[in-house]
Order: sequence, then structure tokens, then C-alpha cells
Amino acid sequence: MAVASSGEGSQGQIAEWFRGRSLLVTGGSGFIGKVLLEKLLRSLPQLGAVYVLLRGKRGDSPAARLENIKRLPLFDRLRRTDPSALERLHAVEGDVLRADLGLQPADRARLLAEVSVVFHCAASLRLEAGLRAAVEHNTAGTLRLLHLCRRMRHLQVIVHLSTAFCHCEQEVLEEKIYPPPHDPHDIMHLVQWLDEESLASITPKLLGPHPNCYTYSKRLAESLVYEESKNMPAVICRPSIVTPVFNEPLTGWVDNLNGPVGILIGAGKGVIRSMLCGPDFYAEIIPVDIAVNGIITAAWDTAVRRPEEMPVYNLSTSSLVQITWGEVLERGRQIVYENPFEGAVWYPDGNIRTNETVHYLHVLLFHIFPAYVIDFLLLLTMQKRFMVRLQNRISNGLKVLQYFTLRQWNFDNKEILALSSCMTKEDRETFYMANVEYDVDSYLLACVLGARQFCMKEPLSSLPRARRHLKMLYWLDWLVKMTCFGFLLYVMYQYARPSKALVISSVDSLKLSSAIKSFIS
Repeated sequence: MAVASSGEGSQGQIAEWFRGRSLLVTGGSGFIGKVLLEKLLRSLPQLGAVYVLLRGKRGDSPAARLENIKRLPLFDRLRRTDPSALERLHAVEGDVLRADLGLQPADRARLLAEVSVVFHCAASLRLEAGLRAAVEHNTAGTLRLLHLCRRMRHLQVIVHLSTAFCHCEQEVLEEKIYPPPHDPHDIMHLVQWLDEESLASITPKLLGPHPNCYTYSKRLAESLVYEESKNMPAVICRPSIVTPVFNEPLTGWVDNLNGPVGILIGAGKGVIRSMLCGPDFYAEIIPVDIAVNGIITAAWDTAVRRPEEMPVYNLSTSSLVQITWGEVLERGRQIVYENPFEGAVWYPDGNIRTNETVHYLHVLLFHIFPAYVIDFLLLLTMQKRFMVRLQNRISNGLKVLQYFTLRQWNFDNKEILALSSCMTKEDRETFYMANVEYDVDSYLLACVLGARQFCMKEPLSSLPRARRHLKMLYWLDWLVKMTCFGFLLYVMYQYARPSKALVISSVDSLKLSSAIKSFIS
């Protein structure tokens, strides 16, 4: 898994263009947002102020939340090499759900006067969210930011982070804008005045081919950005499924349970035993650091080149490395066996399936039934029950994800990869996208160890104990399977005995009847 490491203090064309510029980042507390902040500070050493739009949360002020972000292991490398760079980060209290982003007058004036590049990463990623919540966060929130950007005196480019799955009816998603299914302004007005019951009743018709309100609302947001691109330079980046850090600054780093990482942990703990997924479909993923490199490069290129038509880039690595979900499962399973998670509840030998009936039978037998048994035992021991609630959350999550894993997606990403040809050798090494040697097994190992350390807070020193626990679960799983198999054979044998007697009795009766008939005749 080799790629040229970007040296601190690099001064390529991209770093030179960003010199002294002030930036605004929304969604900086999200997975992509955090990696973006770290990369901006480390690889653009002469950068100006980086303003991070944050709201207060769970009693923490925006400033306190930003301090917590800076203390993450993700920023360890920067703290060692250039700790003063962290001083460029400034929390700005605001919220995309509020009018004028809820900015204080002084903060608004500072942003309008200083900011020249905007990275809009804020979004609600709750795939199960209703239409009102999704549109308010992802569509109307984008419009509120665009209104602010329109007044920025030195704006050079706004980068809107979308998703590669917001045009699900396209057989091949090209790097271009598509017309929206409805006028986004009409939909934003609709969710404001319509009551919940009426809104829920018309949602399926509005969504059309979209599997959820998230992809629908992100598609509407793209249309808003395209409208505003006539007034300001803009670019849309559409990442596919974003996965842990591939190379830098910390291989395998991840801090949330969304998408494949949550499934990996659930399966590794023996909690997820079955999932609907097409084993022959290619995994459309992109490591977060490669996605962030594409986002920064797209911002630079759009600002410098000023194309007449707004650029759109699909961010995915499937054209570099093609691997199916089935291959991911088989390779990942072996890695988890060698590097197990702590506290697994059962031996992790779940599987992916394409037949819904078989899948739901496995869910009933190996998800729901054991959850009730465990909660019953916890009730008897006067402990807090959690397994049924956990399995309900897992089931809802799997239902949402199965739409994306039961079909083949095709993303055209020639344009984003072609940007490498416009970059200097130094920039290609610093902001690597196409020039990566992608060893799948090494990356899967990094994902497992990253999920273990950074999500589950399980140190590598606990691996020997986890391996002993896994070995015990293996023999327990084998014992239970053999017991169940033996019980099944016993039932079949017991059922076969009276059946055999009935057959013999019937045969004897037939013989007797034949003998009587012969005697009479």
C-alpha cells in the first residue's frame, strides 16, 4: 500500500495558490470534514485562517467542540511537525438550519470580508430521516450557505460535497449535472407548510426511484448549486462510499460507525450474521484521504481555470481497483479472525445473501431470537437489557443499506483522474488520487485495526486476549451446531420409526388382502 507521502511544508502549485487565503468549512465535525481540516493545515503551510462553522452540542460550545477535534489522534502528526498550524482553526458559531446560518453580526462581517474558498460538507447523513428533516438540512441548508457566499467579496470557489448515489436511476453516472425531479424551491416551500401526515403520504411519490430522502434532498441541492454557479465559481464533488484513511496522516483512522465500518464491527462482534448483498457487485468505495485530495484539487482547478460550465467530479476508486463485495467479505473475514474484536458475543461467521427469504430466516434465528434470549438472561441477573434494542437498530440500518448493496453502480470518474495531468509532480504526490498502489489486503487490515482502535477504543495490546476468546467461541459455535444437528437427526429418527411401522403394517395388510382374494377365487 505504497504512495509517496506528502512532505510537510511542500510548496507546489496548489499550496502556492492557497497561500494567505482564508477558508470556510461547514461540516468540519464530520468524518470527511475532520480529515479535510487536517489535510488543509498540513499540506497548505501558508494557508490563512480556516473558519469552521459549528453549533453548540450537548453542552459544549463551538470552541470547545473544535478543541476536542484538535485533540483527536488524526492530528497527532500535525502536532509533532507543525503545532502552530492548529492555531489557524477558528470556530464560528452557526447552523445551516437557521436563517443567515445563525451567524453573529461580527462573525458574518468577518466571513464576508475574508473568505475566498468555501468547502460545504455539512449534511444530515441519516438515511432513515423523513422528508422534512432531509430537505431542511441538505437542501435548504445549502441554499442558506449559497446566499451567504453570494455576498463574499473575495470568493474564488465554493465546493459542494454531494454523493455519487443521488442519481440512482442512471445506469452510468457521468460527471455532469442532471435535471432535478422537482423544483427544489417548490419542495422547500412544501415541507414548510405541509403537516407531517400529509407529507408522509406524498413522500413515496416525490421520491420516485430514490431509496430514501437523503439521496433525494442531495439531488435537489445539486440543482441549487448549479443555479448559483452562474453568479459564483462552484464545483460539485460526489464521493461514493467513504472508508477509513488509506495512507495519511494515520492509516486506518475512522471515527464513526456509518456504512461499511459499522457492518464490519457488527459482523466482527458476531452480532450481524446475515446481510442482503450482491457478492458479484463491485464495491464502490473511496478512502477518505483520497476523497479529500480530490476535493482540494477540484477547488484549486476550478478557481484557477474558471470553466464556463460548472465542473462535477465523481470520487471513487473502482476504476483503480475492482473488488467485489464477496471478495471483501472473504478477505476481511480472514483478517478479522487474525485480529478479532474484544467482547465478541458469538463466532463471526456470518454471510451475505441475495435471497430475501433465506436472509430473513437467518435474521430471525441468529439476530432476533438470540437477542431476546440475552435480554432475558440480563433481566434475570438484574442487569440493563440492550440486545433487542441494538438488533432493532442493526435491522433498520441493514434495510437502509441493502438498496446500495443489491445492485451494480457505475461511476464515470475520468475527469477527476485527469486533473492529475494538470498537476506538478510534487502536487501529485501531495494530493494523490490516481497514482496509488492499492493493495487490498493491506488496506482491509488497516480498516479492521482502525475500527478496533479508533471506534471501539480497543488497544492492540488486547489482541492476544481477544484471540483466546475467539477460539473459545469457535468451539462453542461448533458444539452448538453439532448439538442442533444431532437433535435434528434424533427428531427425524423418532419421526421415521412410526412411519416405518405404518408402512410395514400397510404392506402386511395388502399381503393379507391378496391372500384372502386368492382363497375366495
